[in-house]
Amino acid sequence: MAIRIWAMCFLLAAGISAVQAQQQNSPTADQQTTQSATSGEKGGTPPNKSSPEQSAQQSQARSSEEVREAIRKFLAIGAPPNPQAAKRGQAIFVSTCGFCHGPNATGGAQGPNLVRSTVVLHDQGTGKDIGPVVHNGRPGKGMPSFPNFTDDQIHDIAQFLLGRTQAAANRMDYTIQNIVTGDPRAGQTYFQAHCSSCHSPAGDLARIAKKYDPVSLEGRFLYPGNSNRPGMGPPPDPRAEKHVTVTLPSGGVYSGVLVHIDDFSVALRDSSGAYRSWIYNDVKGILVEVHDPLAQHLVLLHQYSNADMHNLLAYLETLK
Repeated sequence: MAIRIWAMCFLLAAGISAVQAQQQNSPTADQQTTQSATSGEKGGTPPNKSSPEQSAQQSQARSSEEVREAIRKFLAIGAPPNPQAAKRGQAIFVSTCGFCHGPNATGGAQGPNLVRSTVVLHDQGTGKDIGPVVHNGRPGKGMPSFPNFTDDQIHDIAQFLLGRTQAAANRMDYTIQNIVTGDPRAGQTYFQAHCSSCHSPAGDLARIAKKYDPVSLEGRFLYPGNSNRPGMGPPPDPRAEKHVTVTLPSGGVYSGVLVHIDDFSVALRDSSGAYRSWIYNDVKGILVEVHDPLAQHLVLLHQYSNADMHNLLAYLETLK
């Protein structure tokens, strides 16, 4: 089972990497603008120029959509439901079925969770399987019949349920709602009290809200750093790198960027690029001091209230 899960994750990562590689090899929005400008000069037609920020947003939107499509294909969950039909079906479901099955079809006061129902899963949004159940009901289980529902209404309900089952299978397709709901003034006060000793709105955080969307921005101050494996993703920010000082019993002192540390050994790379490592059992009395520039973020993570996080994000969103 573990091997199967690892294989599925590897294939999914490979699919996403292929999409990203294709995007890197294809012309960027800026390149396309430049090419259009050249064509415009030759043909006399002025191009429609877009700002670098607009180009970045368009590229990010295309990337997100292609990654979502790659995940959908990997999970083999089929095409998404018709949004208009699903919206109509949701209105019918909530008013007619929601009391028993819950407004999101995940179970209610009496009815079971329909997201896990085999009838719903087999129906695949067609209405052919759930139609007879809705029309005839299940008297033995307390479900009334709804014989007056039209085929179109049944189909709309099936489309709504299809969207619910797909959402449960594909957690990567979850849409985060607006999270900028805090008080920016309170966030500024919190920033000045807890963050200003290391960060400056006119320095390293200048126009920070232009560089990241709200979700990414919140993630960066809650969970900073880079956990990418070597060769995967962007290189780590040098400012976030951990440094370590190793003092040997003989008096020798070595310092550098922390490469690895655990209960048995420590390794670093010094300023000359030399790799050094020690096994604790081989060097009795070794002293290891780790210097983490992001340590205060971890301290704050255990202190934030819900209001603190929302207020701080609201303040950072003003830095544009």
